[in-house]
Amino acid sequence: MRNSLAPIASLLLGIGFLLAGNGLLFTLLPLRGAAENFGAVGLGIIGSSYYVGFVAGCVLAPYAILSAGHIRAFAALVALAVTVALAYGLAPNVYAWVGLRVLNGFCLAGIYLVIESWLNSRTTNDTRGLLMSAYVMVNFGAFTVGQVLVTLYPVELANSFMIAAILASLGIIPVALTRSAQPAPITIVRFHPVRLYRAAPVGLIAAFMVGVANGAFWSLGPISAAGSGLDVSHVAMFMSAATLAGAVSQWPIGRLSDRVDRRLVLFGILTGASVVGLTLWLLAASGTTLIVFGLAFGALTLPTYSLAAAHAYDKTPASETVPTAATVLLANALGAVVGPLLASAVMRGLEPRALFLFIAGTQAALAAYVFYRTKVQASLSVDEKTGFEMTASAPAGTMLTPEVPDPRDPSVVVPDDYVPEPAPDDR
Repeated sequence: MRNSLAPIASLLLGIGFLLAGNGLLFTLLPLRGAAENFGAVGLGIIGSSYYVGFVAGCVLAPYAILSAGHIRAFAALVALAVTVALAYGLAPNVYAWVGLRVLNGFCLAGIYLVIESWLNSRTTNDTRGLLMSAYVMVNFGAFTVGQVLVTLYPVELANSFMIAAILASLGIIPVALTRSAQPAPITIVRFHPVRLYRAAPVGLIAAFMVGVANGAFWSLGPISAAGSGLDVSHVAMFMSAATLAGAVSQWPIGRLSDRVDRRLVLFGILTGASVVGLTLWLLAASGTTLIVFGLAFGALTLPTYSLAAAHAYDKTPASETVPTAATVLLANALGAVVGPLLASAVMRGLEPRALFLFIAGTQAALAAYVFYRTKVQASLSVDEKTGFEMTASAPAGTMLTPEVPDPRDPSVVVPDDYVPEPAPDDR
């Protein structure tokens, strides 16, 4: 295992620092925005802006990487992310934060693309499962650590923005100093929604609807928890509990979906998540009870995207892996643009806890659609499935595919002067 992970250790360390900073911002921004009296709708627009930038980054960042190379593009994107993190504290108003959040999403999409294309180039059929699982665990772990860091300083101060900037800056060091040759293959996004809908309607619709629900949760969850009576430290515990529970539940739920119809598993956890969300709203839970419900909510909610992606891979040929991954990711990100806007309107009309009513309603509607599809389309046999992997499980969405991209794929670009490494060695 040590020899398998050594070639990507610097990449994992770099993304760990970066995602710790990003996790801090995901929890800090709504809390600071509430302290600045931005209002639910203003916070919803800010939350949506991140995913607008993320979509733009998925489409445009590959060209910057092709032009500058992995390390230079990575350094430029991180430098911009550091600047944005500091600028939040300098300009605490809705309009500035909307623009900054767009830039933030763009940077993270590009950073994900650099790291993931690099990881793809370092894997083989024998090591892929281990390396990608390690990457996903670093994602969840770093994101959780970042959420906890919000408790270090009062949200009204600029200190936490400085911590986020420091963490992002540290992310450059292990990647910039790596002796590993830069990988060449870059995935150019080709969005094929009609083709994917014909092949796997549940995969496409579920990816979008999960984006609506999860985008609302990541953007407004801290405000809803604070509105239920939690202080900053307990808000951090609530968000961390949901994240960790989602990380732990990915594997058993994914493996179960390998043995039975993935749609039935998706229907089951969506139904459970909607019940938990509705209970959170009705009971007005607070304190330890709310954190316990957060565990259940995260365990049932966060695996939904990876199941939708796995179902999409099951229903499309291996030659379409890259366009399928791009389409599922962008459908999810577009849903995440819509989710915070709609949820913030519901919260403004009712109360902060109504976020969970909105999420429960979204999940229940998707569960009904998934159940309907199980009745009109036959299940796949176990042999017809690709096999669940954790590559689509990381927070905020990634474009990792279940197979190493083929340079002959028109969605994969390899520069003419690229010479692959004969034997990767990051030590």
